[in-house]
Amino acid sequence: MTRGPLVLFGVAALVGLPLIVVALSLLNPNWDILNHLWQTVIPEYISHSLILLVSVGFGVTILGVSTAWCVSQYDFPGWRWVSWGLLLPLAMPAYISAYTYTGLLDYAGPVQQALRDTFDLSIGEYWFPSIRSIEGAIFVLSLVLYPYVYLITRAAFMQQSTAAFESARTLGAGPVRSFFRIALPLARPAIATGVTLALMETLADYGTMEYFGVTVFTTGIFRTWYGMGDAQGALQLASILLLFVIVLILIERYSRRQAKFYQRRSQNNNFRKPLRGKAAWLASAVCWLPIVLGFAIPASQLLMWSIERADIWTQASFWTLTLNTLWLGLLAATITVALALWLAYGRRRHPTRAIRTAITTAGLGYAIPGIVIAVGILIPLAWLDHRIIDFSKSLFGVNPGLLLSGTVVALVFAYTVRFLSISLQTISSGLEQITPQMDDSARTLGASSRRIMTRIHLPLLKSSILAALILVLVDVMKELPATLVLRPFNFNTLAVKAFEMASDERLADAGPPALMIVLVGLIPVLMLSRALRTQTIKTGD
Repeated sequence: MTRGPLVLFGVAALVGLPLIVVALSLLNPNWDILNHLWQTVIPEYISHSLILLVSVGFGVTILGVSTAWCVSQYDFPGWRWVSWGLLLPLAMPAYISAYTYTGLLDYAGPVQQALRDTFDLSIGEYWFPSIRSIEGAIFVLSLVLYPYVYLITRAAFMQQSTAAFESARTLGAGPVRSFFRIALPLARPAIATGVTLALMETLADYGTMEYFGVTVFTTGIFRTWYGMGDAQGALQLASILLLFVIVLILIERYSRRQAKFYQRRSQNNNFRKPLRGKAAWLASAVCWLPIVLGFAIPASQLLMWSIERADIWTQASFWTLTLNTLWLGLLAATITVALALWLAYGRRRHPTRAIRTAITTAGLGYAIPGIVIAVGILIPLAWLDHRIIDFSKSLFGVNPGLLLSGTVVALVFAYTVRFLSISLQTISSGLEQITPQMDDSARTLGASSRRIMTRIHLPLLKSSILAALILVLVDVMKELPATLVLRPFNFNTLAVKAFEMASDERLADAGPPALMIVLVGLIPVLMLSRALRTQTIKTGD
């Protein structure tokens, strides 16, 4: 094997190190710790996780499929607004939505206050559902995660041929029966993919679960690590959570493999049926409801808190937090995108099965919860730090401190592992648009591989690289569990600050940092909506 593929294998293995560390703990379990965890917390974690997976899966399926069907098949009042507005909840992290709904629906919030004032009630004289519960977590997660299903399913519905529906109508099938017997089965692989993505985010969530007091694996790992100082116990819990993620991935792939449908497209497959009267307003209500609940209400509450605490925007500490978040995000995004560019280019130059498998494995980090990656990074880096300290003391008599696990090195490493998949897929998609014949022509003119990359590929990949940078930057700004575990001492980001303020019940103070995260998160959402509009125009919609 030549030097190039060996280096690619080495880098892929390094990126996959956290997952390897966690996976190895499955092969060599500590039965004493597992037995203790099973007798105390694991049954509760499993039951809560299963309830969340089933309930959130049902919620995102109903919201995502219904809105995707309405937008792709019908024309109704406000269609153009809701077609991109349904993506807006993607900019609202679940934990931030949890803060806003707590501020609105808690006992001291405006909703219950208005209820008491209107009906002259006192505490204990009425019942009101608690938002800080597993039901509240299901409500919040369903509202912010349904766009995964909407986005993928909408594309599937738009690609379906009208010939099958016309044949069904000639056989007497009405719209409802055609939907359940034709459209839904054809879109099942897309729905399964979208639901799986939403469920992975559900398993990875820490901020919402911790704030609502729902005990799941992510909160358990954090408490075991920091509350009890038990690194081995946290690793065992992380390995069980990893099993959940692997099972989800396998189920999604099995579902797609078992649902292969072939259809011939029709020239009119993008024709939308105009709706009138009650049907039009019902479709409009179905689409506007998740936008209002998933984005408009939380964003309005954040804006009110930010106006109420306008003094925070003028504080130097707030802008220090913002700069910390931005430079950390830019650093992580630059490293991640550069690595993704190198790996994607290496896969293009050495398209062997072994190279493709190694690079694909390195890109699995996005499917793994941030808390699992953090545990998988901290254990080997802490071990390496202590070896460096021992070596430095014996040779120079100097303790250099925790150079890796105690600095932003560990944090940037975690971000790279977590978000490499995003940039890798974005850049690989751009590279696939560059025909290999262009490379061959350049080589016949004597251009080296490096010159081909710098003079041909990079200029053509500018938009893909910029998109990857923005996507990683935004995800780094929103990432909470990995940042909480791996951040250096006395180093905060906007996400951590918002979480700390909300944990101290200072919800208004959490408004400005949370609003800043949402505003930045709108950038990729607007880019995506613009791409969808362009695609719709090209397909003649």
